[in-house]
Amino acid sequence: MAETFDLVLKGGTVVNHDGIAPRDIGLRNGRIAAVGSLGASAAGEVIDCTGLHILPGVIDTQVHFREPGLEHKEDLETGSRAAVLGGVTAVFEMPNTNPPTTNPDALADKVRRARHRMFCDFAFYVGATRENVDDIPELERLEGSAGIKVFVGSSTGTLLVDDDPTLERIFAKLRRRAAFHSEDEARLRERAGIRRPGDPSSHPEWRDEIAALTSTQRLVRLAEKHGRRIHILHVSTAEEMAFLAEHKEWASVEVTPHHLTLVAPECYQRLGTYAQMNPPVREDRHRQALWAGLSAGIVDVLGSDHAPHTREEKDHAYPQSHSGMTGVQTLLPIMLDHVNAGRLSLERLVDLTSHGPQRLFGIRNKGRIAVGYDGDLTVVDLKRQQTIDNSMIASRCGWTPYHGVTVTGWPVGTFVRGRRVMWEGEVLGPAAGEPVRFYEGV
Repeated sequence: MAETFDLVLKGGTVVNHDGIAPRDIGLRNGRIAAVGSLGASAAGEVIDCTGLHILPGVIDTQVHFREPGLEHKEDLETGSRAAVLGGVTAVFEMPNTNPPTTNPDALADKVRRARHRMFCDFAFYVGATRENVDDIPELERLEGSAGIKVFVGSSTGTLLVDDDPTLERIFAKLRRRAAFHSEDEARLRERAGIRRPGDPSSHPEWRDEIAALTSTQRLVRLAEKHGRRIHILHVSTAEEMAFLAEHKEWASVEVTPHHLTLVAPECYQRLGTYAQMNPPVREDRHRQALWAGLSAGIVDVLGSDHAPHTREEKDHAYPQSHSGMTGVQTLLPIMLDHVNAGRLSLERLVDLTSHGPQRLFGIRNKGRIAVGYDGDLTVVDLKRQQTIDNSMIASRCGWTPYHGVTVTGWPVGTFVRGRRVMWEGEVLGPAAGEPVRFYEGV
């Protein structure tokens, strides 16, 4: 008797850990139940994926969804809506909210807000502070915890941790891989006068490559001393990439689509403060080094660093303008365009957005198209040409730095634990997001 499935995706080309091949996928009870030629198997629903590619669900391990406290920019519902429109099935969200996510109650509150209100699955980083160091082993293991995030630069209040004694204490307590915003805060303070009022092109001059490299070297020394796994977020410099190539034993590497795509000074001339990010978009020699690092396997994952601000906040004269841009909805379209341009293979993209996050962070039952895994799938049309427009952006701020950019390659379907949550640009409810599960946590 033929197997029975809740849903079968038929005729698509599956991109997975063992290559690219035409295969059907059968889903049952939220999980992948069969991969192969399913023939006349019975199914509650069959979706024709002829001409489409099916990827393991995209995992964006760096987003800022701003809730609680900053919902005028974004919230968990709008951010997750943007995510699934972009083919993203799970996100790791950052702790710099108001109040910040630094204790069990704040984390539990975020999980409560997110469960069955977000369209994708989720985990939340917990911010390390001088006050919560002793609680790190507990905070790493709580439901919905993506682990510890440390701002050694570019933050304020208790989330900024830039002194050696506290960093030593944090490293001694870590058990899971921790994520770091790596810029040297002392150098940033010393060089603040380099910023030219009204000129965002001075942003990378102020936040220079030495500020990034000095901080990353310091973090790697601490990781090696304590034998701890660290994750350097949004690497943006040629100097860091060369250094990290020699220090992969403890340090993993993230790059972002905007650092791979935009380039100074052109982006500041064209976009002004809308290109302003921390760390900054830099000149072409850095962009080329990031691509070389990606090609050489130094880069482990892609993260969008989705960090929305309102137009009013971006329109302040530099340097009063806010740093950050949207990215979760455009991560996959921008990177599929790079695939079509021959800059990386589709298999490498899947490694950066699915297999890589699963490996680094010990995610349970996600990151592969394999029997028994969650039915998280991203369906893309590699040949579709689409012009990105601000009107498409589901984030509350309603803008993208890629407005007017035409890309080849587009997400047409998003499945989370066997449920179709997006198809052809329409988000399909109800929201049913659940916490991501980890091997070294809940």
